[in-house]
Amino acid sequence: MKPKLLIVELWGLGDLVIATPFLRAAVEKFDVTLLAKPFAIDLQPRLWPGVCVETFVAPWTAFKNKYHVWNWPFLEMTRLRHRLAQENFDFGFSARWDPRDHLLLKIFGAKNRIGFPRVHSRIFLTQPLARPHPEAHRYEYWRVIARVLNIELPAREKISIPAARSHEGVLIHSGAGQPVRVWPLEKYKKLAEHLRQKNLQVRIACDPDQRGWWLRAGEENVTTPVNVSELIALTDRAGAFIGNDSGPGHLAAFCGVPTFTIFGPQLPEWFAPLHPRSEWIEGKACPYMPCSDYCRFTKPFCLWNIGEEEVFARAEKFLAAQM
Repeated sequence: MKPKLLIVELWGLGDLVIATPFLRAAVEKFDVTLLAKPFAIDLQPRLWPGVCVETFVAPWTAFKNKYHVWNWPFLEMTRLRHRLAQENFDFGFSARWDPRDHLLLKIFGAKNRIGFPRVHSRIFLTQPLARPHPEAHRYEYWRVIARVLNIELPAREKISIPAARSHEGVLIHSGAGQPVRVWPLEKYKKLAEHLRQKNLQVRIACDPDQRGWWLRAGEENVTTPVNVSELIALTDRAGAFIGNDSGPGHLAAFCGVPTFTIFGPQLPEWFAPLHPRSEWIEGKACPYMPCSDYCRFTKPFCLWNIGEEEVFARAEKFLAAQM
């Protein structure tokens, strides 16, 4: 019998994709349960088929009104607690320095609770860990946990990425989890036109709230994936990916597709996609960067001030090396 391991990762699509090397390695030594948002169910067959997924949308992961506790799903949370407590997990951890995660590990009854303490959350942990260097990529947090559990994880530059299933065309995805991460759609349209003038096949994908804009702009074949399974199928038909700092870009990278990311308020050194041929352009300087998407200004100037010609030149160079 393998020891039971509970992993708490309650945030975004990109965060789960970054966890993929750990999840794949962990199932060799542990019976792994992942507590995550429902889209993890779509990721599981493709990225980590040996992992058991337990779904939960934590109310504190909402961007706004996260602490309107009168709206929290307390009945669902109580049922989740009973369900996971019955598993008698030998180990539990979160790769985030989030006291709420650490409290969950305690509530769920994991015997050995591992994590990066903050705001006195070490009282919930049996093994508090020192965080990696402040400029370290998010993947490094998973490597620290891996060493504690005697799991071997490669360095970021040595991660094994599958080959792309297609080498046809460029997929531009204009969406992101938050508006402050979206490079202006008008600029994406000009980028698509520029690449098509270079005889490159370009497909446009977007978030549902952007679809109307693209249709009005004349992009008749814009695709709007409604779930992660559809996004994976779309990505599998691409030879390269261009988009914002977002979950689709991270997913494309781990599906074998080289990515070019237009960063804004976040830092590439923290969140660059894991594909070895991924490239990016950094957001313009801002005294508040990174701002965790809570921009102090009416517009995210760090992102909006990235010029079209600057992106055209960098994207062309990137695509010349991929296509």
